[in-house]
Amino acid sequence: MPPDETSKCLSGQVALVTGAGRGIGRAVSLALAREGARVVLAARSAGQLAAVEAEIHRAGGEAIAVPTDVSSEASVLGLFERLRGELGRLDILVNNAGTGAFGAIADLEAADLDRVLAVNVRGTFLCSREALKLMRPRRSGTIVNIASVVGFRGYPNQGAYSASKHAVMGLTKSLAVEAQADGIRVSAVLPGGVNTDMIGDARPDLDRSTLLQPEDIARTVLFLITLPEHAAVDEIYIRRRSSKPF
Repeated sequence: MPPDETSKCLSGQVALVTGAGRGIGRAVSLALAREGARVVLAARSAGQLAAVEAEIHRAGGEAIAVPTDVSSEASVLGLFERLRGELGRLDILVNNAGTGAFGAIADLEAADLDRVLAVNVRGTFLCSREALKLMRPRRSGTIVNIASVVGFRGYPNQGAYSASKHAVMGLTKSLAVEAQADGIRVSAVLPGGVNTDMIGDARPDLDRSTLLQPEDIARTVLFLITLPEHAAVDEIYIRRRSSKPF
């Protein structure tokens, strides 16, 4: 028998996940779909998005793949135009799309920093701004920004990436205050090392067997989204058990 739709905690809700084609974004999208959300999948890679969309459909969920470059305002506006036209609402936004440039600050090009900031910061800003336009009239919604441990700690060879994630935290804190009066919750998840494609470039020294899995972050996001209406969590730092707390 098919699962009872009434038992799914996100039935009837619409979620948008950026960077949904792989890694944390894929895991979050699958988790939200399993709980009954209709998930809009956004990323630059149409092929990866199609694979995640098919995976959700095979499991009986609902998903729409919309290839999107979150660093482009025109692309983000097109994404939200389609979302608004086809689904008419937005309850959940997970700003997960991200990229990195790794190396000593003295060796990085300005273009490296520009690219990282464009995706990680500008993309978070653009998607959050457009999400508010859909959430505010309903006086409800949840925005979760995927930051990083480097959003409050510094590591060698991660200057550009760290700068972008510190900026994401600044946006998150301001957005949380601005959106509170409209009944919208804004939170950040700051993972330590996660077993994704990026970790090989950022921390080749880490033993992959000790890393967090994308599904661990997905469960954390789901926790934030399903909090009681009277509760809010500003940020969650989730680390590997084998790493130092601070």
